[in-house]
Amino acid sequence: MNQLDQLRQFTTVVADTGNFHQMAAFAPRDATTNPSLILKAVQQPDYAPLLAQTASSHRGAALDEIVDRTLVRFGLEILKVVPGRVSTEVDARLSFDAPATLARARRLIGLYEAEGVARERVLIKIAATWEGIQAARELEREGIRCNLTLLFAFAQAVACGEAGVRLISPFVGRIYDWYKKAAGPSWDESASAGINDPGVRSVSHIYRYYKQFGIATEVMGASFRNVGQIAALAGCDLLTISPELLAQLQASDAPLERVLDPQARDEAMAPIRHSEASFRYALNEDAMATEKLAEGIRAFAVDTDKLDALILAL
Repeated sequence: MNQLDQLRQFTTVVADTGNFHQMAAFAPRDATTNPSLILKAVQQPDYAPLLAQTASSHRGAALDEIVDRTLVRFGLEILKVVPGRVSTEVDARLSFDAPATLARARRLIGLYEAEGVARERVLIKIAATWEGIQAARELEREGIRCNLTLLFAFAQAVACGEAGVRLISPFVGRIYDWYKKAAGPSWDESASAGINDPGVRSVSHIYRYYKQFGIATEVMGASFRNVGQIAALAGCDLLTISPELLAQLQASDAPLERVLDPQARDEAMAPIRHSEASFRYALNEDAMATEKLAEGIRAFAVDTDKLDALILAL
């Protein structure tokens, strides 16, 4: 078997792209999108008509509604390709506004349901800020499943587990990027690869914590820079992977073995609970997570601004 098929034996493979024509070749179960991926897609000739059609069909509607309808339009096309779920993201500019996040999440799920899509096939992506996590807690009570994204700190994972969210997306590659940049000339690539990669270590720790304490939230490693990071997380509940890296896995017949074991136990590990104050303090103490969370929100907000501008120009 190629590495992609080997990986499927113990991990659910998810496609991380808005390019629904491309993803079919890899037969993923689920797919994830974000503002940057959708912006990239709508600027391609194959997908630009979707944006134009959506904007034309809803001319006169509020700009944020047209954006949401565009995201859902892509999601509907993706759901024709994947048998499982699609993740659709709430506007990152609402990351610190729980009521507004709730409203947008409910609208997104309502747009899907109006097209005959059961809510079980949709994950609403929300940034893992304190406000985002509390919004997700309420949405989960309403049967709206959530994918908490831009997750870099263990405190974020703990709070998401407490809130009962369906799935989290800890970012492997962006954690790796931060530590590599911080180390500068002293960075040793070979010594920081595989299970020693800082992003891999972060996701592995979250996975072990969830399994040890019976937390049902699914762990989906995200944001990969190379196939070595993927191989080092084989056995994680899900991994969302770009088409470029899916192609590399598909082209390789090298052995790929399970690394993460759901039955593994760490006697030194203890359960943790977070109040708002302790969550904010723990996040503040983690310079990497603080910087990457803020950077991620800003980047998604910029790309949403660009998507707004494209719609206004039509």
